Amino acid sequence: MRKKLQLGLIFGGRSGEHEISLLSARSVMVALDRSKYDVLPIGITHDGHWLSGQDVLEAFEQGQIEDLEPVAVLAEPGLGGLFRWGEGRALEMFHSLDIVFPVLHGPYGEDGTMQGLLELADIPYVGAGVLASSVAMDKCLFKYVMRANHIPVVDWTLVLSTQLDENPDEVYTQAEQVGPYPLFIKPANMGSSVGIKKCQNRSDLLQGLIEAARYDRRMLVEKGVDAREIEVSILGNEDPQASIPGEIVPGDEFYSYRAKYLDDNSELLIPAPIDQEIAEEAQRMAVQSYKAIDGAGMARADFLLERETGKLYMNEINTIPGFTKISMYPKLWEASGLPYSGLLDRLIELAFERQEQKDRLVRIYEGTS
Repeated sequence: MRKKLQLGLIFGGRSGEHEISLLSARSVMVALDRSKYDVLPIGITHDGHWLSGQDVLEAFEQGQIEDLEPVAVLAEPGLGGLFRWGEGRALEMFHSLDIVFPVLHGPYGEDGTMQGLLELADIPYVGAGVLASSVAMDKCLFKYVMRANHIPVVDWTLVLSTQLDENPDEVYTQAEQVGPYPLFIKPANMGSSVGIKKCQNRSDLLQGLIEAARYDRRMLVEKGVDAREIEVSILGNEDPQASIPGEIVPGDEFYSYRAKYLDDNSELLIPAPIDQEIAEEAQRMAVQSYKAIDGAGMARADFLLERETGKLYMNEINTIPGFTKISMYPKLWEASGLPYSGLLDRLIELAFERQEQKDRLVRIYEGTS
C-alpha cells in the first residue's frame, strides 16, 4: 500500500485577505483525497503567529484559537517538518512534511515571502516560486513586465504614500495625467479587490488614495475602461495549459470585495459568451504572461475586454487564486474537464516536478584547473 503524503495546508496570514483564505482552505480540505494525503492544517493569525493542533481550521473560523499550539517551519534544509515550541518548552518536531500547500492570498503568503521560507527549508510546495509570486503580486511591476513582453495593459501610474503625505497636489496632477475620470485606485500589493476604489472626480481620488494607502505604500492609479471582465485559469510548469475563458458579470460597479464574497448578485458565465477568436487570444495571452513571469503550478489570468473597441488588456495574474467552491479558478478547470479533486492532485504532482528540477541543480562551484 502506498504511503500517504504528509501535506501541510497553510492558511490565514497577515493580509486583508485573511478571511478569504479560510474559505479557500475549507474547500481544499474537503476535496483532498484522504486515501492519498494526511493533511496537517496550519493557521497563521493576523499577527503572524503560526498555530496548529486539534481542529485548527474550525478554531480559526470561529475565532477561538486559544487552545492551539505555536509551531514553525525552520529555514534550514533537511529538517523536513513542522516544529512545536512554547513557553518553557524546547523546540521539538511536531509533524513531518512531504509537501506544503499554501492557500494564502495577498501579502506575506502570495507575494514570494512564504515561498522564500519554503525554498530555504527545501520543502516542496504548490504554486509559483519566489520570482513569479513577487512580480505578479505587485500590480505596477507586473505591468512593466507585460509591456516588456508586448502584452497590452491599461495605462497607469505609480504613486507612493510618502508622495501623498508630502505633496498631494502633485499627486493629483500625476494621477489625472493617466486619463479622464473615471480612474481606479488600487493598492499595488493586494488582491480580492481590497482597497480598490472607482473615482469619478478629485474628491473620490483623495478618498481612494487614502484608503489604498492603508494597505500598501505603493499605489496604482489606473485608467478606467468600460470593459467586460474575462478570466482564464492556467495549470502547469514549463508547458502550461489554459482553460476555457469565463466572464464575470459584477453585481456592483466593478468586481468589488462585496460583489465577490458578500452579495449574491454577480454572475459567472462559463464559458464566456465571446467570439472564438477572442477566446483563443485570451488563452494565448494568459500562457504568454505566465511564462513571462516564470509561473509554476497555477495562476488565474484576468483580462479587460473593452466594449467599444474589442481590445483585450491583461489586467493581472493571481498566483494563488481563490479556491472556494464558487471561485472561478477551479470552476473553469471543471468546465474544461478537470474536476476539483483531480486539479488538486495535479497541482501536487507539479510541485514535486519542480522540486525534482531544483534537486538536480549544482550548489557548489568547483571551478576548472
